[in-house]
Amino acid sequence: MTEDWSNRTAPDIDEFRRLSLAAFDALPHEFRAVCGDLVIRVEEFADDAILDQMGIENGYELTGLYEGVDITRRSIDDIANGPDCVFLYRLPLLAEWAENGEISLGELVRHVLVHEIGHHFGLSDEDMSAIENSDIENPDNENSR
Repeated sequence: MTEDWSNRTAPDIDEFRRLSLAAFDALPHEFRAVCGDLVIRVEEFADDAILDQMGIENGYELTGLYEGVDITRRSIDDIANGPDCVFLYRLPLLAEWAENGEISLGELVRHVLVHEIGHHFGLSDEDMSAIENSDIENPDNENSR
């Protein structure tokens, strides 16, 4: 049966924030616990300064970014620079989701979250894959929490 998409729209930025928080909340407790006071921010695109710094010309090529101090480099002598932050870029994520078509938007958001946080904490691809494949609730379903 074909699903009727004639009255559907892409999630606006507030809906996308809710989806992102649900995806984070559905991650395993052990993974979330090491994130501390992590802030998840949703923006339409990365700003030009970030794209320039990373050598990216097309804003659609960056779906997420972790900003913070690598946990392996933290010291009690560090001056606090604010909370660690994961940026999720709504329009590039929506474009990737539409192009891929094989996974749900919630699964894609979860994948990007796990990888942005995981690389920051020095996790291997195998570790991140295990986290992604853990038995968790569906991040697309807000009622599953």
